[in-house]
Amino acid sequence: MKKDAGVINTENISCASGCSCCGQEVNHIEREKERSKNSGKALIGVCVLLFAAAFVFESQNKTVGVILFLAAYLTVGYRVLCASAKNILKGKIFDENFLMSAAALGALAIGEYAEAVAVMLFYRVGMFFEESALAKSRSSIASLMDIRPDYANLKTENGIVKVSPYDVKKDDLIIVKPGEKIPLDGVVVDGKSFIDVSALTGESAPYDVSKGSEILSGGVNKRGLLTIKASRIFSESTVSKILNLVENASANKSQTEKFISKFAKYYTPAVVFTAASLAFLPVLLIKDALFSDWLYRALVFLVVSCPCALVISVPLSYFAAIGSASKKGILIKGGNFIEALTQAKIFIFDKTGTLTKGVFKVSQILPENGFTREELLKYAAAAEKFSTHPIAIAVVKKADEEYMDAGFALNDTANYQEHAGYGVSVEIGGKNVLAGKKEFLEKEGVAVLSDSELSCVYVAADGKFIGIIAVEDEIKEDAKATIKELKNLGAQKIIMLTGDKEGAALRVSKEIGVDETYSNLLPDQKLKKVEEIKKSADGLKVVFIGDGINDAPVIAGADIGFAMGGAGSDAAIEAADIVLMKDEPSKTATALIIAKETKTIVWQNIIFALGVKATVLILGAAGAASMWAAVFADVGVTFLAILNSLRILKNSGK
Repeated sequence: MKKDAGVINTENISCASGCSCCGQEVNHIEREKERSKNSGKALIGVCVLLFAAAFVFESQNKTVGVILFLAAYLTVGYRVLCASAKNILKGKIFDENFLMSAAALGALAIGEYAEAVAVMLFYRVGMFFEESALAKSRSSIASLMDIRPDYANLKTENGIVKVSPYDVKKDDLIIVKPGEKIPLDGVVVDGKSFIDVSALTGESAPYDVSKGSEILSGGVNKRGLLTIKASRIFSESTVSKILNLVENASANKSQTEKFISKFAKYYTPAVVFTAASLAFLPVLLIKDALFSDWLYRALVFLVVSCPCALVISVPLSYFAAIGSASKKGILIKGGNFIEALTQAKIFIFDKTGTLTKGVFKVSQILPENGFTREELLKYAAAAEKFSTHPIAIAVVKKADEEYMDAGFALNDTANYQEHAGYGVSVEIGGKNVLAGKKEFLEKEGVAVLSDSELSCVYVAADGKFIGIIAVEDEIKEDAKATIKELKNLGAQKIIMLTGDKEGAALRVSKEIGVDETYSNLLPDQKLKKVEEIKKSADGLKVVFIGDGINDAPVIAGADIGFAMGGAGSDAAIEAADIVLMKDEPSKTATALIIAKETKTIVWQNIIFALGVKATVLILGAAGAASMWAAVFADVGVTFLAILNSLRILKNSGK
């Protein structure tokens, strides 16, 4: 039986040559990581057994006990000693491996075998917990990285071919089977399904798509077979931009992280020389001073002074915060923006598409100068049919609903021109039609006879005023709660900027509780207003939240820029410091909560670590602290700081 050319055989999809879509390399890396982790566990386990046996045999046979202590020491200390030696050869002497190696070898030299093993054992245990904590933090981001598509099913003349997403061109047709990831942005040309976008937005509820639906890459097709026409290449797709954003997030370090790194660079060699002075100077200056006694104190000093708790916990806190935010559909481009957000006091919102849904409905059609309601709506729709502005879309939709025809046929329009921020001019059926703001028509010499406090499209033909079409935008469900929450979190002022008329803007701002509102603003005027606010902010951080392409300069101009990622323009997402994958303004408050909790935990770790270390350092130098206390002050404090940092993953943004 001959197959119908229109039927797609989804079972026999072949893999194009050169397509690396099996994920074998990724799986190999993961297996290596797991093998290394298991090896670390085994070494620690063997060391503990040898360590326990050494204590048992030491009282019965000193030599056997020493041998067991040395065996335990080499089991867990071999890698640390090798790492220290390699770093010394590279000129990188003063790091935690050197400190632990020097302390443990010193303890062996003075016969403190048990304490030498303890230093290495607990240091390795600390390293193990550090790696586990980092893995847990990475898993939050790794779940987001699962949105990376391995392949695309490309529809060709010869059937369906499995190719790399990079090989798909704009306007190519791709097939997505149930359970597969959406590899590229596009438009559904055939099929119906539910799409799971939880990895992108943090929301578990899938959404419906059918023929004509726009679809973003990164989601998972849950039910039906879909045919999608690619609207852009993979490198420009939503999933590609998100992956690049997340992968580069750790490169943007906070000021606290930079300070800790710089602090450790100078701190570590300083404590090594201080420890050396503590070991040798008393012997030279104090009569009857025992070298072994002061060497022991110096070794305690070395172990305590290791900056692991700070060097590990501070970056880990910011990394965990980025991971926690990503699980909630908030993509933060670096720790520096988390830190900056804690200082934010002034929040500026765009209105349309940010605080409101950006889905307008025609509420009034008011013809003038003898024109009929139908003529007004058709002229307006014909002029606006090429525009992507939400108000224009509402007008065209209304004409379609009432007259089954959005104005006039396309071949009856000519000389279309868009006047940014004002409106459009076009020739329709031989008439010069203007549609847009009142100021636009007046500028062109048209006498506007009627007005409205709502957002309106003013229409004229051959210099004669036809009438106005008023539209209304619906406020988002969480907008009011967002403003209230931000004020509870310490925001001093909430401002709304919009290009809409004053009446429409005041209606929204009054309902949701905004402090100040500026309306009738063109894109360049929005930017100037933000700059004015920044100048008068007395050093306070200014945040701007927007979604449209016109908001991109303003987002970039603010101290911290948020972009609504789901419906936001590419330009806005590129310019933003923080991207909200779900178009909910309440995610702004969630990001602020995460930032504030992260800052609190970072400073808890810094104060706790420095406090404990300073105490034990003083006691160690005075001979009142043992190596066991030193081990706790190093590994114990590091472990507790790590656990504290991981609270960010569990609690932030609830």
